[in-house]
Amino acid sequence: MRLEESGILVIDKPAGMSSAQVVAQIKKLTGVRKVGHAGTLDPFATGVLVCCLNQATRLARFLLAGRKTYAGTLFLGVATDTQDPTGAVVAQADATAVTRDAIIAVFERFTGELAQQPPIYSALKHAGTPLYKLARKGQPVQKPPRPVTVFSIRLTGSDGPRVHFEVDCSAGTYIRTLCADMGRALGCGGHLSDLRRLRSSGFAIDEAISLTELCALAGAGNAAGQVIAMAPALRGIPEQLVTEAQAEKIRFGRPLSASDMPPQEAPPDGALKLLSPGRSLLAVVQWRASARCWDYLCVMTPEACRAGVC
Repeated sequence: MRLEESGILVIDKPAGMSSAQVVAQIKKLTGVRKVGHAGTLDPFATGVLVCCLNQATRLARFLLAGRKTYAGTLFLGVATDTQDPTGAVVAQADATAVTRDAIIAVFERFTGELAQQPPIYSALKHAGTPLYKLARKGQPVQKPPRPVTVFSIRLTGSDGPRVHFEVDCSAGTYIRTLCADMGRALGCGGHLSDLRRLRSSGFAIDEAISLTELCALAGAGNAAGQVIAMAPALRGIPEQLVTEAQAEKIRFGRPLSASDMPPQEAPPDGALKLLSPGRSLLAVVQWRASARCWDYLCVMTPEACRAGVC
């Protein structure tokens, strides 16, 4: 079968696959030529992987910015070079004296706005090369700290050296680095031994399907029922219906001024999604007060909008 819809598939990524491998599998199962994801998950991690199909790949920039929720396990007393279970052990210490109160205190210390040092084993690039490739060659590059926000960390249980937690954080937060930093603050070191993404860009794990389920649906010709249309997929962006005359200008990306559409609906410094009278996504725009006009952040192609697939 070939899936022609533009929209979002929410996949429950299995362990042992990279995000790129999941994208390749979706292409194979559905016949979709253009697929991307909005936020990488490490191969050992599982959970919500938001995948964009066809024209929805243009929306990845908006989805990437959304906050994330994870369930994870901090393994105390063992530090690894990758800060996760895939790396080599670089230090070990006795963690038996670490108390529940000490753990909660460290969780509180690492809640809020942080300057986080990206790990040397990451997909960030240096001179066009991913850092993890340089690190594997023995040429590690340390990027400067970046601002991230940890909204909350909640202790959900413990089992010996394993500390189970749930964290709500901004995009760009490395949970394995958070674990390494918290383990260091506890005086025994630690690494992230298990990770499951529960929520990303407004999509929850109970909305996700496995690749096995997608395979069965695709085989039966029912995969289209799992695709979330682009307009409702942008859950954090306010919307405005436009007239057919306005829609005609928008479909071709023609300039849109205050006389075409007054800015009263525009959120300050924020995006606004414009919907056709039939409620398909036409464009995402932003009001520029200095020029009294709307800037297009992305526009769907006229063919897709006419077909009602956006």
